[in-house]
Amino acid sequence: MRLDKFLKVSRIIKRRTVANEACDAGRVFVNGNIARASYGVKVGDIIEITLGQHPIKIRVKEINEHATKENAPMMYENAT
Repeated sequence: MRLDKFLKVSRIIKRRTVANEACDAGRVFVNGNIARASYGVKVGDIIEITLGQHPIKIRVKEINEHATKENAPMMYENAT
């Protein structure tokens, strides 16, 4: 699954276009490297997002094409 879509489906970022813009601006890192929106997310990847004052660091637990509001937090865990 593409990185921008994962961020949207998991509800970390509300809109896919915002996720895409964050990747283009170099604010999203996967496993310590700047990631493009087209990066293929895998289970176990560590994603760091620096938007605003609070950086987010998560570990991917599972990948689902669709997730409900209740299931979205199960796709990742806090890695700080």
